[in-house]
Amino acid sequence: MLAFTVIAFFRSSKANNGVKKARAKKASPKTSNAIDEFIGARMRERRHVLGISQADLAETLGVSFQQIQKYEKGVSAARLFAICKALNVSLSSMFERDPQT
Repeated sequence: MLAFTVIAFFRSSKANNGVKKARAKKASPKTSNAIDEFIGARMRERRHVLGISQADLAETLGVSFQQIQKYEKGVSAARLFAICKALNVSLSSMFERDPQT
């Protein structure tokens, strides 16, 4: 004799309570692009001209010096205005040269 096993599938929400649906991965907003890197380099240049350390700039902005290092690798536009204010430069000064050259 043959024995059969019956498997039931339920579409009930109770059956899938503990199961999380996978989300599609989005591009990380933390990755920098060429423009972000260019702005970070301009920020570093200006900080050097003023003789300000990363720690001093960090204290002015209320962040860690490690965060300043991250900004100088590729700053996000969200913080750029505050950084320009702390460095006493206009926002447009960060865009005076073409990042492609």
